[in-house]
Amino acid sequence: MAVKRFIFSLWKGASHMVNVDTAETRTDAATQQNAPGHGRTRFALIGTGGRSEMYIRAIFGPHGDTAELVALSDANPGRVDFYQNLIQQELGAKAVASFEPSELTQFIKANGIDRVIITTPDYTHADYIVQALEAGADVVVEKPLTIDVEGCRRITQAVAATGRNVVVTFNYRYSPRNSALKEIIQAGVIGKVTSIDFGWVLDTVHGADYFRRWHRDKKNSGGLLVHKASHHFDLVNWWIDDVPQRVYASGGLRFYGEKNAAERGLGARPERGTQDGTAGDPFVLDLRDDERLKALYYDNEKFDGYRRDQDVFAEGITIEDNLALTVDYDGGPTLSYSLNAHSPWEGYRVAVNGTEGRAELEVVERAAVVGSDKKTVVDPSATPIEEEDAVRRNGERLVVQRHWEAAYEVPIINGEGGHGGGDNLLLSDLFNGPGEDPLGRPSGYVDGLRSVSVGIAGNKSLETGLPVRIGELGLGIDLSRQA
Repeated sequence: MAVKRFIFSLWKGASHMVNVDTAETRTDAATQQNAPGHGRTRFALIGTGGRSEMYIRAIFGPHGDTAELVALSDANPGRVDFYQNLIQQELGAKAVASFEPSELTQFIKANGIDRVIITTPDYTHADYIVQALEAGADVVVEKPLTIDVEGCRRITQAVAATGRNVVVTFNYRYSPRNSALKEIIQAGVIGKVTSIDFGWVLDTVHGADYFRRWHRDKKNSGGLLVHKASHHFDLVNWWIDDVPQRVYASGGLRFYGEKNAAERGLGARPERGTQDGTAGDPFVLDLRDDERLKALYYDNEKFDGYRRDQDVFAEGITIEDNLALTVDYDGGPTLSYSLNAHSPWEGYRVAVNGTEGRAELEVVERAAVVGSDKKTVVDPSATPIEEEDAVRRNGERLVVQRHWEAAYEVPIINGEGGHGGGDNLLLSDLFNGPGEDPLGRPSGYVDGLRSVSVGIAGNKSLETGLPVRIGELGLGIDLSRQA
């Protein structure tokens, strides 16, 4: 079934409906390129954690006419087997090939792989991107593109040397509410953008989860400024069509971690969530409570020792849970950004100020974390839930107010699937080829560089206590709007 999504434009109170994207309106050229007779695009996927399932289901489902999954790869053979079983038993297809991650280059060359999907931990992205490009394949990579300056340089050099394509999957761009705000700004409704106030709060289910997984070590993830906030920085870059120039950051680990637990007198903590005696502890995750998490992670610990359920108040956490940034842009606007990872509710508020007015978007993805909430529903934007209270309700609201005029609300229509239907639209672009898109949502590696550059500069600012100019980082490419 085609995915349809509409945005309403409002100019001085008069509204008209604009069809900015449907899966049915992809260009004929993109469809013909992958039509029978032209052959399906051959994919290999490396990294069979939780995020890979979206791509696997898409290839064996609605995009099977244009895409073929040739193989899976992961350092943990148990997780590969998990998805092989899903492919055969649930999706009704034959098992695909598998290979060791160290064999990526050889497998691409020997099997005519066109594109590699990378859903591995962040610190491995640069290695696999470079290997895939040099072996002759294009790349689809989960955000972030990479986590540090060295990774950025290696990727830019590989793209320049091979001429191949890298797509970073910024699915937040495709969420109808974010697309609606983009249209308001792009249409000039609030005039020239002067500043942006952007606050994102992660609740004590979703936010805590980054402190029990591999993300908790900044060497693996670049911290939340890179792993999580790269999504947010990309939204701002895209909303205002501008390039970040200078970053000043402040923040620290102020809630999670061993030191903070001791200061609050929390006492002895369980080593992990999946063990007897942890029932009733709101900060533990028992993998046995969720059939999928148990099968994908707990049952496969014997292969690599990875624990998905570490204590969020243990030692060894090197990422921050409270962050604030000031970001100056080439075109003049300033972004004030904050991230909190231990909020009692989850969502975000963004206000865009312009020379002719202001646009405000408020999103509540989980209004409250209470006893009835299932902690295994980690990300409420990907898996919407009805968890509300008498004061705060799940929902979204986009309000625009021009100078000297009354405010009005912009209607937002969501589609089916995660992120308000945005995931399905993203997948259509990936597997059918992007068509004409007046909002410019498809993203390449330069967009990926621009987003991680803010987090990388922010991390350096946290270390030095000084503002950092992105142009002086030496990322290997000019990130200006002309690039």
